[in-house]
Amino acid sequence: GAPGDVNSNVLVARSTGDAQLDKAVWQWLSWDKNQKTKEQIESLLQDGKHRELRERLCCRLSFGTAGLRSAMGAGFCYINDLTVIQSTQGIYKYLERNFSDFKQRGFVVGYDTRGQVTSNCSSKKLAKLTAAVLLAKDVLVYFFSTYVPTPFVPYAVQQLGAVAGVMITASHNRKEDNGYKVYWENGAQITSPHDKEIIKCIEECVEPWNGSWNENLVDTSPLRQDPLKKICDSYMEDLTKICYHRELNMQTSLKFVHTSFHGVGHDYVQLAFKAFGFQPPIPVPEQKDPDPDFSTVKCPNPEEGESVLELSLRLAEKEDARVVVATDPDADRLAVAEQQENGCWKVFTGNELAALFGWWMFSRWKESCSQDADVRNVYMLATTVSSKILRAIALKEGFHFEETLPGFKWIGSRVKNLLDDGKEVLFAFEESIGFMCGTSVLDKDGVSAAVVIAEMATYLQGQGLSLAQKLVDIYETYGYHIAKTSYFLCYDPPTIKRIFERLRNFDGPQSYPKCCGVYNILHVRDITTGYDSSQLNKKSVLPVSKSSQMITFSFQNGCVATLRTSGTEPKIKYYAEMCALPGHSDRSVLEEELQKLIEALIGNFLEPDKNGLTWRSA
Repeated sequence: GAPGDVNSNVLVARSTGDAQLDKAVWQWLSWDKNQKTKEQIESLLQDGKHRELRERLCCRLSFGTAGLRSAMGAGFCYINDLTVIQSTQGIYKYLERNFSDFKQRGFVVGYDTRGQVTSNCSSKKLAKLTAAVLLAKDVLVYFFSTYVPTPFVPYAVQQLGAVAGVMITASHNRKEDNGYKVYWENGAQITSPHDKEIIKCIEECVEPWNGSWNENLVDTSPLRQDPLKKICDSYMEDLTKICYHRELNMQTSLKFVHTSFHGVGHDYVQLAFKAFGFQPPIPVPEQKDPDPDFSTVKCPNPEEGESVLELSLRLAEKEDARVVVATDPDADRLAVAEQQENGCWKVFTGNELAALFGWWMFSRWKESCSQDADVRNVYMLATTVSSKILRAIALKEGFHFEETLPGFKWIGSRVKNLLDDGKEVLFAFEESIGFMCGTSVLDKDGVSAAVVIAEMATYLQGQGLSLAQKLVDIYETYGYHIAKTSYFLCYDPPTIKRIFERLRNFDGPQSYPKCCGVYNILHVRDITTGYDSSQLNKKSVLPVSKSSQMITFSFQNGCVATLRTSGTEPKIKYYAEMCALPGHSDRSVLEEELQKLIEALIGNFLEPDKNGLTWRSA
C-alpha cells in the first residue's frame, strides 16, 4: 500500500508503539485480499489488542511431522489465503532452483473438505490459490476437480512424473484446523533439508506476486489438467496387486460397515471394495457426506475409539455386520472394530492392527512368491514409537525389519531408497493407525488398508477365525506385545522443555535416570540430542531431531517406553510396550507389569500435578 492508501492512513492513526508489530500489521493489511481475515486483523487493531496481534502476526508457520498445520484464521502463523500463497511462492522458488524441467513436469494439487465460514477459508479455495500461484508462473498444474484422499496426491506425483505435490488437509485434527502437506518427486513427504530450505525461500518472497490471488486460473488456464479419472482408475487397478482372494471376496456372507467421518472417504472406499470383488460396504448415512463441522463426533479422530464410533457400531448391530472400518476425514488412516462372541465390540489399536497386517502381508507373500524368491530381500518398517511386533515376526521368519523416526515422511523416504536398491517392501506402519500395504503409495493409506482388512476377515472366516482370535494366535506364535499409549495436554511450551531438561540432568548434569521407581533402566536414547547409551560411540543411529523432544527408555524387564512432544498438537505423548518372548504368554501378568511401569513413568518423569498437565479424558 502506498502512502495515501486507505490502510496506511488507518495505520498512521493507530501505531501500536512497537515497530516490528506496526510493520507486520501494515504488511497484512496491504497484502491480504480476503475481506474476512483482513477484518479480523483490523478489528484487533481498533480494539488495541496488541498481544493477540503479536501472537498472530509476529511468527511464521513451520514444517512439523505433517507439513504446515495450524488453525484457520488471520495471521502469519495461521492457515489462510495469504499464508498459503506465501508458502506456494516459496515452494515455486525452491523447485525452480532444483528442477530445470519443473514447468513441463508439473505439480499436483489435492484437497479435502475442510472449511471455516468466519474466515471465508476452505480447503478447495486454498487449493485453488496454490494452483493460481503456479499457473501464473506457467507451471503445468494437475488440479483435482473434486476432493480426494490424501494418498492420491503422492500417488499422482509418482504416476504423472510431477516434481512435487501439495495436499490441503489437517487430516483428523479438530475442525478449526487446516494444513498444507508437501510431497517430493519420489512420492514421499518432504523431510529435512528440503523443509528448512523451503522455509528460507518462503521468507525471501513474502509479498504476493501479480496473479497469485487469481483463483479463477484453475478454470481458465490451459496449463491446468484434471487428473481425477486417470489417477482414480489407475489407483484402483494397482490396488488389485495386493488382492489375493478375489473369489472368496465375491462369495463372502460377511457384511462390513464403513464410516468416512464426514470426510472424503466414502466414494473411494466403495470403489476399492468393488476392485477386490466385494459387495460395497454399508455406509453410515449421517457421516457419509463431507461436513466441515464434523457434526456427529466430538472430534474427527477415529483413534479415539468407541466414543467416536458410536453411530457405526449401532448401524453394524442393526445390519448384522461383524466388522466396522472407519477412515479418518482425509482417508489416510484406518480404525477397525469387530463384534466379539459376547456381542461386545473390540476396537483394535494401531499396534494390534499392525500385527494382523504384518502377519497377513508376509503370509500372502510367502504363498504367492516365486521359487527363487529370497526372504532376506523382504522388508517391513515401523516408526520407533510403534510396536516392535514386526521385529519379532521378522526375527522368526527371516525378513528385515527397520525403524524410522516418528512421522510417515521418514517411512516414505526410506521405503523409496529400499525399492531403488531392489528390495521388496511389504508393509509399514505407525501406531497412530497409519498403514502402508504394498508400495503403490509411499505414505499411509486408509483406503487400501480398509479393503485389505476386509479380505483378511473374509479369509479368516473361512478358517473359522475372527480377527481378534487371529491376533491372539499371532501373539502366541511371535510373543506377546502389549502396548499402551496416551497423552497429556500442555499448553505451556516452557513447562514441556523443563520436563525434558530435567530428564537429561536427572542425577546431576548430563546424566539420565538409571531407574524409574523400582524399574531399572538399561538404555536411554535421546533423539533430540542424538545420544544413545546402547551404541558403542553413544550416538543415535536415527537422525537427530532438534526441533522436537523425544527420549526412549529401555528397561531391564523388557519394556520400552518413549516420551515425546507431538508434531501437530499441544501434547506430551507417552508410549510403552512390554515385549515378551514366545512361550511367555501370561497376558494378565504382562498387562499388570506394564500398568505399574506406566504409573511410575508418569509419576517420576512427567509429574503431572506439579507441572499442571491434563490427562486426556478417557
